Amino acid sequence: MIQIKDFKGFEGQTIETQGWVMNKRSGKGIEFIILRDGSGFAQCIVSEENVSPATFDRAKRLSQETSVKLSGKIIKDDKQIGGYEMHVDDIEIIGESVDYPISNKEHGIEFLMDNRHLWLRSKRQWAILKIRNRIILSIHNFFQKEGFIQTDSPIFTGNAAEGSTTLFSSKYYDQDAYLAQTGQLYGEAMAMAMGKIYTFGPTFRAEKSKTRRHLSEFWMIEPEMAFFDNDMNMDLIENFIKHIVTDVLENCKEELEILERNLSVFKNIAKLRFPRLTYDEAVKIIKGEKTINGKKSTDILIEDLAEVKAQINNKKAELQEKEKEIAGGLKKGVKNFIQNKIDQLKNEISDLEIVEKNIPQWLSSAENFRYGNDFGGSDETVITRMFDVPVMVYNWPHEIKAFYMKRDKAMPEMAKGVDVLAPEGYGEIVGGGERETDLNLLLSKIEEHKLPLKEFEWYLDLRKYGSVPHSGFGLGLERTVAWICGTQHIRETIPFPRYYGRLHP
Repeated sequence: MIQIKDFKGFEGQTIETQGWVMNKRSGKGIEFIILRDGSGFAQCIVSEENVSPATFDRAKRLSQETSVKLSGKIIKDDKQIGGYEMHVDDIEIIGESVDYPISNKEHGIEFLMDNRHLWLRSKRQWAILKIRNRIILSIHNFFQKEGFIQTDSPIFTGNAAEGSTTLFSSKYYDQDAYLAQTGQLYGEAMAMAMGKIYTFGPTFRAEKSKTRRHLSEFWMIEPEMAFFDNDMNMDLIENFIKHIVTDVLENCKEELEILERNLSVFKNIAKLRFPRLTYDEAVKIIKGEKTINGKKSTDILIEDLAEVKAQINNKKAELQEKEKEIAGGLKKGVKNFIQNKIDQLKNEISDLEIVEKNIPQWLSSAENFRYGNDFGGSDETVITRMFDVPVMVYNWPHEIKAFYMKRDKAMPEMAKGVDVLAPEGYGEIVGGGERETDLNLLLSKIEEHKLPLKEFEWYLDLRKYGSVPHSGFGLGLERTVAWICGTQHIRETIPFPRYYGRLHP
């Protein structure tokens, strides 16, 4: 049985393939089937002249998501998806599909999330999950080539690594336990044994947030490196991100095309060094006190607002034209096509109107930003709007960073942490830094954060027995997938998302 992705190797030959009917349209004496099989998509043509009456009748009766086995000749056609199509000579129906709930029209997001188990079959979701798969492969390839050892950290933990306010609590036999927020503390222990390690697994945050950036269950890649300072850490992060992006651009051309991803943002990513800003410099950019390439952040946001307003007006004008068209007498197929465009325009206008509302709030938030605060989503958007590549912000006020972050000896009020912010408003995709090796400072920070000392005694042992400078970071897989794919919401980047209010399907 030949998969669609392999059609190019069978040009002119008659083969068998199998899959699901994604879409179908009819002409006089001809049926056009768009088949998907998980490896790709292909047009399959059934001509009444070339098949038996029974076969053509089966073709006419095919409904969306019916599973079939087809036989036919593979013909090269550059105009078709994948560059090849099948001229069908026989059809076998494997499994009927009746009243499939997700049609080709626009659906509301809650409806799609309730039917996530079926929504995964759409071309867009297929493309996103294929890119996710490639990113995962790229991550493993990078670290294995760099001499890292993959290790695993526990999902059940007895302590909170980054504070106790966002923990999912559980019972571990007769003990209190929590779902892990991070594997980083365990990663440090393993780095002291192996030198360079990385963990890759699910992590959990009980934040009651429904923003487009938040999930309650997500996957983290967390390397830890012995004998690394934060400068070495930032060099590794930059090389790592460049490797992933370059790999996806080379190996996921079809998927990125399906997503209509604007690739211009990636054109210089392999060549340019990522900007490295101290927290102090980043704050000046947020507040419009520092210029980049002759412009302030406030200038850019005002220009963005004018551009968004213009886009809204243009799309509203287009919407009016389409509504006039559909009011006339049209064939069913044409009418459905225009209605889909109308629904699409309405969704695009709605998204733009949210941005139109947000930009003045971002401007106000930027002007009133208080030094010493952590960055919110709008602050990250303001910073990254000034650059075309990811931005590294380092040396943060130690009060807003995790207890294990190392103090800068030259500026004790600062911790040697680093956040990497993706452009286009995607915000933080990496958080990391150098780890504190001073036992007394760690003890004071544990007390300051009101963490139970007993739960961290094993962690403090790492500073007693051959401690060395070491660093690490965590990259959020889903945020990275969202940025590379250009998706508006992180919920599309994982097969079955879990976020506040969503536990099914």
